[in-house]
Amino acid sequence: MKAGLVSLVGRPNAGKSTLLNRLAGQKLAIVSDKPQTTRHRILGVVNRPESQMVFIDTPGIHKPMHRMNRRMVDTALETLREVDVAVLVVDAAVPPGAGDDFVTALIQKAHVATVLALNKTDRLYKPKLLPLIARYARTDFFKAIVPISALEGSGLERLENEILAALPEGPALYPDDYLTDQSERTLAAELIREKVLVHTRDELPYTTAVVIDQYEDADREGGLTKIYASILVDNESQKPIVVGKGGDMIKRIGTEARKDLEEMLGGKVYLDLHVKVRADWRDDERILDEIGLGRRK
Repeated sequence: MKAGLVSLVGRPNAGKSTLLNRLAGQKLAIVSDKPQTTRHRILGVVNRPESQMVFIDTPGIHKPMHRMNRRMVDTALETLREVDVAVLVVDAAVPPGAGDDFVTALIQKAHVATVLALNKTDRLYKPKLLPLIARYARTDFFKAIVPISALEGSGLERLENEILAALPEGPALYPDDYLTDQSERTLAAELIREKVLVHTRDELPYTTAVVIDQYEDADREGGLTKIYASILVDNESQKPIVVGKGGDMIKRIGTEARKDLEEMLGGKVYLDLHVKVRADWRDDERILDEIGLGRRK
């Protein structure tokens, strides 16, 4: 039996959450084309014959500008001190630069076995792949370099094999039926935030959060779950963007979020959404605690 912790690390929008969802076989992390979508660590357990890989999806490593961002980057770096293997996920469709070298250097300092996953090869002009592999191979740091497409699922069998080769022998860390450490309350907030990301303009993802004000479990299987949530924005000018003309935007967000929530919970959901202005919430320690971002040490 092989078992261990595997951290998915990289720059924002490299496709770490898509990779986690693909490996886990179901949606554990929300996904959008906006950088910094993932704000906290998400654990997903993947069981295979005679192995258990416990993946930890982390926020993208970037230059922090607020307390929120500092907590996000700290979360990503702290996982490197506790895992058996790190998977550096790189967007292969974007020319590598100083940011990629910075992240690689940070991982090297952690002294953890590392596999490089060159993601989004479905978007890459194929003659550019070999030079890209050669660039990273020159570091002589990675246990393996694996081209993948998390979106299409290609290359993932080899990626798993390389991860397993680096994992220690030992008993499973979690029961066979354990999937994630995310509570239903947390998953609900994230599913709502995903719809906000999908339907609002580009400037909003960095300045919005979702707080669950009240969560009432269904009194029976398949019964009605009641969720009351607030979408936070930075200033008054952003509120009409989320509300929309005649409330059409927040209705669309609510309808789509409720559909996903009902699928996740296996029953009917009553979802009540409100938009609240909270200036500088990204520097508010209480709100950051409330949305599940670990406190900066």
